[in-house]
Amino acid sequence: MAAVDIDVPVETEPQICNQDDLERQAEGFKEQGNALYSKKDYSEAFNYYTKAIDTCPKNASYYGNRAATLMMLCRFREALEDSQQAVRLDDCFMKGHLREGKCHLSLGNAMAASRCFQKVLELEPSNREAQQENKNAATLLEYERMADFGFEKRDFRKVVYCMDRALALASACHRFKILKAECLALLGRYPEAQSVASDILRMDSTNADALYVRGLCLYYEDCIDKAVQFFVQALRMAPDHEKARLACRNAKALKAKKEEGNQAFKNSHYEAAYQLYSEALMIDPNNIKTNAKLYCNRATAGAKLKKLDQAIEDCTSAIKLDDTYIKAYLRRAQCYMDTEQYEEAVRDYEKVYQTEKTSDHKHLLKTAQLQLKKSKRKDYYKVLGVGKNATEDEIKKAYRKRALMHHPDRHSAATPEVQKEEEKKFKEVGEAFTVLSDPKKKVRYDNGHDLDDDGCFDGGDFDANNIFRAFFGGHGGGFSFDSSPDSGPGNFFFQFG
Repeated sequence: MAAVDIDVPVETEPQICNQDDLERQAEGFKEQGNALYSKKDYSEAFNYYTKAIDTCPKNASYYGNRAATLMMLCRFREALEDSQQAVRLDDCFMKGHLREGKCHLSLGNAMAASRCFQKVLELEPSNREAQQENKNAATLLEYERMADFGFEKRDFRKVVYCMDRALALASACHRFKILKAECLALLGRYPEAQSVASDILRMDSTNADALYVRGLCLYYEDCIDKAVQFFVQALRMAPDHEKARLACRNAKALKAKKEEGNQAFKNSHYEAAYQLYSEALMIDPNNIKTNAKLYCNRATAGAKLKKLDQAIEDCTSAIKLDDTYIKAYLRRAQCYMDTEQYEEAVRDYEKVYQTEKTSDHKHLLKTAQLQLKKSKRKDYYKVLGVGKNATEDEIKKAYRKRALMHHPDRHSAATPEVQKEEEKKFKEVGEAFTVLSDPKKKVRYDNGHDLDDDGCFDGGDFDANNIFRAFFGGHGGGFSFDSSPDSGPGNFFFQFG
């Protein structure tokens, strides 16, 4: 039913005069409203336009003026209703159609906006404002299309880019704000996402999409219990909110699986813990913070299982997700120490100490630096083929075996290259024995000190043959190797004088 057919009064002559008075009064209210509008006192202008409408509710221009005021107050939904009422009262009211289109555009309804601007152009084909706004509506549709494609491809930065530009044209569109906030959360930019959602909730505390985004931010910040509360509230407002339902299910499953893994680890069931953490990592790849902790937890379990290479990989994965995660650096550094990758360990401990300058972290760094320094020296234990806890007798036996094995006389018939290599090894065996058989030198060596300090060891004056003769001198003198064909290659014997 057309608006002009509603409440048409059957009036007597006095009533007609009264209607004229009402119209004059309404015009007075409108003029006052116009004056206030010119002064940018939009709230008061709104009040006077409302008085004009209450006095003469069938005048399209009054609704149009109030719509313009509401637009200046950024109350676009109310402005849309007034604009629509205005064109219902007067379908040829060009400004009414233009304002309706602008409201649709500000609210993100590009298709509806375009229809309104087309109507204006039918009424006035040369209207430049309508032409420009129609282009803006087309641009908005294109940004929407690009954002939808970007979201499908998980290109969340592209979606944020598109929504920023869309919101420049549709500043009051909650749908665009929510999509931007969701993508900010998926990008780990939680404070920004929270800010957008909170702004919407201040205007509409029951907005299910905003409640979902708030919950999503908490969920991704590993505040799972609080996140579930927001998801439940969103579902209470909108029972069919599929994203809130899925997020709520994932949050509960992730918490349960992580806690189950933690309990298994506490009970020393490391294999079970490792498997449970692996299962938890499959639940939601988007949950960066929780997954970083899960990778680190799995690395801890892996280290207990002596899966050190996998543990290092898991720590690296955790750091890629959260490069401020100190615990992951510490765990990886320890794994590097356990696998004698000291340079990598020092690098990680330096990162930790730069971030948190505690005495414990300083000690860990110093220890790693010492081990790195020691690793760059000759490993005398390795040269003799003994462990670091070898006894004095074991060191002597090892020296006897290696010295005889690499003595130059034994290789006198070999090629010059072999002779040179064996002579080098013979000297290293002598050096190793000199250090490890002397308690003072051994302690300094084990502690990573330079052996030349305090005249403790001077490699420049070292003679391996002197050590050899001193060691075998108890036999009373001469010593020779027999490398004749009859004796077979490499045979040797003692010759006493």
